[in-house]
Amino acid sequence: MGNLDFGRFGITTGLDSSPESLAAAAAAEELGYPAIWLSGGPLPGLQTIVDLIHATETIRFVSGILAVDRYSATDVSTTYQQLEAQAPGLFTVGLGGAHGPRPLGILNNYLDQLTAVPIDHRLLAALGPRMLELARDRTAGAYPFLIRSEYTTEARKTLGPDKLLAVSHLAVVETDADRARAIARGTISFFPRIPSYLASLKRQGFTDEEIAELPDHVVDSLAAWGTPADIAAKLTEHLDAGANHVAINVITGVTGPQPIDQWRALADAVLS
Repeated sequence: MGNLDFGRFGITTGLDSSPESLAAAAAAEELGYPAIWLSGGPLPGLQTIVDLIHATETIRFVSGILAVDRYSATDVSTTYQQLEAQAPGLFTVGLGGAHGPRPLGILNNYLDQLTAVPIDHRLLAALGPRMLELARDRTAGAYPFLIRSEYTTEARKTLGPDKLLAVSHLAVVETDADRARAIARGTISFFPRIPSYLASLKRQGFTDEEIAELPDHVVDSLAAWGTPADIAAKLTEHLDAGANHVAINVITGVTGPQPIDQWRALADAVLS
């Protein structure tokens, strides 16, 4: 696993350079979370990573993920070198988003160009076995999302014992089962439209009907909900299955405000 140690639990969220986002990052740090995994979609640009690190002190940031079809290897290398000079060890480059007929070739070529970023500060958003093998061979490890703990076991076998396996998992701090599942289902339903996630869900054994309808048992396997203790227990299943770290992706059904109250509610359960 090299020198990457993010603790047992961090958080996944989308941040930008606004005062609200910078304050949210500082709040997560104050609560004791050791790492923030920055969702690639909402990330407006590499400067946001710089701004977030300058607005905090010790919390570590991982791009989870930078799409290689959007960010050049040169720009990512420059940002990494800048931050290593100013705040060493606080930025880890998470990559993914290779689309088209040759995603492995695209990522291999990209990694060839990323010589300024050491292997032990690169991760891949790997889902399938070949992508996990690439993560094992050319990076510090893998960062899969939307997997159940049974698949974590398989991912660990492919990565081997020494690579980082950090799993991002949805969480809804809500004890009403219908409401919690509705919130989770609303988020999960987007991902089968993406071929790599559709293939991942099928690889995990979900049928076409289950993927289309997302019945309760599917939602419950892909999202943790309930009290903070309930959520902590569900997320710990990934650690027991071989993950080193779980990045908690709190969703509320509301777009916009950062879920700081939910992070606070979970902190005692997952950071104690």
